[in-house]
Amino acid sequence: MAALAVVRDLSEHWAPASAEELARFETDVLSGFVLARALAGLADGTIRGDVGHLDQIRSWFGRPL
Repeated sequence: MAALAVVRDLSEHWAPASAEELARFETDVLSGFVLARALAGLADGTIRGDVGHLDQIRSWFGRPL
């Protein structure tokens, strides 16, 4: 049997994030990514490469991810 859920739009209740808030959030997410990869036992070089690829994607977009 499938369950139903009520969904509402939260955009009316939240103000858009400032550039500083976005930068802090992106730093926090990237830190969590690095920590998770390190705890999974990946080599530093692998993590460094992954972060480098994410940085290239961010540069290509020209804004926070």
